[in-house]
Amino acid sequence: MRYSRMLIPTVKEVPAEAEIPSHRLMIRAGFIRKLASGTYTYLPLGLRMLRKAERIVREEMDAAGAQEIVMPIVQPMELWRQTGRDAAYGPTMCCFEDRHGRLNALAPTAEEVVTSLVAGEVNSYRQLPLNLYQIHTKFRDEFRPRFGVLRSREFLMKDAYSFDADAAGLEKTYRAMYDAYCRIFTRCGLPYVIVEAESGEMGGSGSHQFTVPCEAGEDIIVHTDDGSYAANIEKAAVDPLPARSLGDVPAPEDVHTPDVGTIEAVCAFLKTAPEQMIKTLILTVGDGETVACLVRGDHELNGEKLTQALGGRAAELADEGTIARVTGATVGFAGPVGLAEKVSRMVIDHAVAAMAMGVGGANRTDYHTRNVVPGRDFPLESPNVSVADIRNAVEGDTHDGKPLLFKRGIEVGQVFKLGTKYSAALGATFLNAGGDEKPCLMGCYGIGVNRILAAAIEVGHDDNGCVLPVSIAPFEVEVLPINMTSDAVVAEAERLYGELSAAGVEVLLDDRDARPGVKFKDADLLGIPLRIVVGERGLKDGKVEIKRRPDAKPTLVGAADAVGEARRILDEMKQALAG
Repeated sequence: MRYSRMLIPTVKEVPAEAEIPSHRLMIRAGFIRKLASGTYTYLPLGLRMLRKAERIVREEMDAAGAQEIVMPIVQPMELWRQTGRDAAYGPTMCCFEDRHGRLNALAPTAEEVVTSLVAGEVNSYRQLPLNLYQIHTKFRDEFRPRFGVLRSREFLMKDAYSFDADAAGLEKTYRAMYDAYCRIFTRCGLPYVIVEAESGEMGGSGSHQFTVPCEAGEDIIVHTDDGSYAANIEKAAVDPLPARSLGDVPAPEDVHTPDVGTIEAVCAFLKTAPEQMIKTLILTVGDGETVACLVRGDHELNGEKLTQALGGRAAELADEGTIARVTGATVGFAGPVGLAEKVSRMVIDHAVAAMAMGVGGANRTDYHTRNVVPGRDFPLESPNVSVADIRNAVEGDTHDGKPLLFKRGIEVGQVFKLGTKYSAALGATFLNAGGDEKPCLMGCYGIGVNRILAAAIEVGHDDNGCVLPVSIAPFEVEVLPINMTSDAVVAEAERLYGELSAAGVEVLLDDRDARPGVKFKDADLLGIPLRIVVGERGLKDGKVEIKRRPDAKPTLVGAADAVGEARRILDEMKQALAG
């Protein structure tokens, strides 16, 4: 392709909301343009990258035995009601009512649709296993879209769904998808790590997340230094803290604490520390069942862990009326003493159970209670009370005795064992060899295709622009003549362009009548892996310059050998990504 005939609108300035390198560089390099909050147009170079990532995903999915289909973006809400996920997704779903008054959703994912499809098409174990996938647009009404295509409202996802007859079959399919993901991200040039993950609103019994470590990532990877354990923050399990004892502790004492409902305000008023506070949260599950959760004042409740502790039922913070009814106090003054009898369940974090003494709300407005001893002043075990790991891991925690470390990352893919959650709800069943009807065992497997591009730029850039892997770069080689008024320079550039193109190399010829500095800056910005520079001075000696994008200096090669040398370097780059 010729630069002069392509829409490549590079810019120096970017919008203030472009906070991270990939967002800034995708705008500056002319890969994307913002239409509205969380929605982007892909310009020619950006689309070339997206299609190349798609091709890699498609090749590996096909090789793993998955079959491609395309499902509707508009989905009837009735399907979502059958699985209960209309409530789980809540306002994240983009919903609309059609002219007939029917409520529909713009697809955030497609478990319900594909399960409904299989329910109508599969009836025998002889039709299993089955693995169906699509690469299609998804919509999620993010409360705060940010970071460009990393957290957008509209995005391109590869979503696959497997159906097996038994647990052994599901495990085999899950492993095939897991291995395919490893090949996909290796071929895309992403330095990924695999961590244990929670299934979240997807449900199911197991999940792994593929994450690209980088500072701009919104996910937190928790791991041990020896690599024996890695999980995302929602899943990371921590060892219980050792129990502490202070001997004889005075009886609980209520203290008047007017207008100090926050942890920080209470600590300042009572001259205590957050780690000495017992934070009591009132939540609701299902049709108004109340749950009290106790975590230390310096810890955060982990919603995914709590869901597991509640047997897979998701909880949400109670409203002010419910809190007042349960505790007898306004928000900010709930406490553990006497609360177990007033709620359906009380779940206590390990760190609270290990406290020698703490300060909590008094279940009276404007009062807190000192000298609260777990096990003495509120139960640690009873029919409706349990102790569990329900908080986020923090610095200083351990797993199996090993210190936990933390780093940020970008989630680019996740695989799930769904079990029968969707098949049972939507009637995706089959007759086994004995003639018995059984629900299919399902798995689902997602990749954020847009995120592949952003993640590649986050880990591949410098002060001058993108440094892209050859597998997903918009072009493999850029031929850059630095004097378009020189017939010799233009002729040599055209020869190189023609011979490389004829050899199947993806080439961009910068045929603009622009200053050399402008061309060099744009070439660095675009991040094309290999550059061939043709100049008058070099041609006098029969030489051209070849430079890999990350290299500090170019190499002089004979003009007659340039095509062969370029192909050799490209083969070397591709081999490094072959996995």
